[in-house]
Amino acid sequence: MTDDIEVGARLRLEVGQVAHGGHCVARTEHGQVVFVRHALPGETVVAHVTEAGARFLRADAVEVLDPSVDRVEAPCQYAGPGRCGGCDFQHVSLDGQRRLLAAVVSEQLQRLAGLDLPVEVEPVPGDRDGLAWRSRVHYTADAEGRLGLRRHRSHDVVAVDRCLIATDRLADVPRHAWPGAASVEAITSGTGERLVVVEPAGRKMPRLPGVDLDSAVTTGGHRLRGRTYVTERALGWDWRVSGRGFWQVHPGAADTLADAVLTALDPQPGERAVDLYSGVGLFSAALALAVGPSGAVLAVEGDDRAVKDSRRNLRDLPQVRIEGGPVARILRSHPEPVDLVVLDPPRTGARREVTLQVAALRPRAIAYVACDPAALARDVATFATAGHQLTRVRAFHLFPMTHHVECVALLTRV
Repeated sequence: MTDDIEVGARLRLEVGQVAHGGHCVARTEHGQVVFVRHALPGETVVAHVTEAGARFLRADAVEVLDPSVDRVEAPCQYAGPGRCGGCDFQHVSLDGQRRLLAAVVSEQLQRLAGLDLPVEVEPVPGDRDGLAWRSRVHYTADAEGRLGLRRHRSHDVVAVDRCLIATDRLADVPRHAWPGAASVEAITSGTGERLVVVEPAGRKMPRLPGVDLDSAVTTGGHRLRGRTYVTERALGWDWRVSGRGFWQVHPGAADTLADAVLTALDPQPGERAVDLYSGVGLFSAALALAVGPSGAVLAVEGDDRAVKDSRRNLRDLPQVRIEGGPVARILRSHPEPVDLVVLDPPRTGARREVTLQVAALRPRAIAYVACDPAALARDVATFATAGHQLTRVRAFHLFPMTHHVECVALLTRV
């Protein structure tokens, strides 16, 4: 039922609550659900319908008739209806963004896990009024080699000469043409190194423009210039992270999350811990330093590059054992109970099998690091069936101007 509303139609809407995904919920005069971007709860807007499905509509607010007090002028010229889809909330004050994200986390926990918990989204040092924080940006190249970002829910590329949420160290990368490239991931590390990972558009190696880079590689690992990794800085020491390997993109994220995990778990000397989806070893190192030489940490990671990096990063911590492979498979051969678990899965969450395997280890505490509140809430509900309850959740504004939010949840055994 779409009330015969077609793409391109304009609707006057009273905007309701924020929803997970960077939009708000409204309804037509006949009750049809509309997911509206570029709007805020409580506003009256004129919305342009961009998609008309069987169950709901999608639309962009193109005129604001009654603005929210949280509405501001978007700082980026590429933000707004029909433009770059990288940011969702450039039209919202920073305090307003945090309230929206807190409402989303609370709603997901209530709807999917049946929990009513207060949530506050905490600011994190390292950005500049919500801008200049992103240390890794994936650009798509058009046929002329110009770099840009995709429109929302589209393969269309919006050419940009500056992404305002990218760090200043990456400002010049999209200003150059990249002949022969399909995409370019621009990376700057906490130690100031600059690297690009280039995906070729064809069989020929792409040509590098006149950009002052420390390193450049292709997606196949072919070295074009310099090294194939960067050096990050966290916990007071250096971390090797290969090319497209995972590292948090906000400058303040690594130390903030490590501190939140340790505060939640309160690890004691001699305890045994498991770090699942351990990446290059950040949480494993934090745990190892806390449990000391008499303790033990098992780090489990499925990405071969990250395993290689973590072996190098953690080589001076003999209490850490690293196993590479799928988390579910490795946990099936690990029946011994443990004291602590750090669970930092990809955006899709841990899912039921891994969640139940973690519960079966009977840890006294689990720190679940989540970048998707829906996946977190779903897995929290599964943990509840296996005897672990959500005790506390903290949320961090690690991705200003976007709908993404990072959570650290503490689950304890009932």
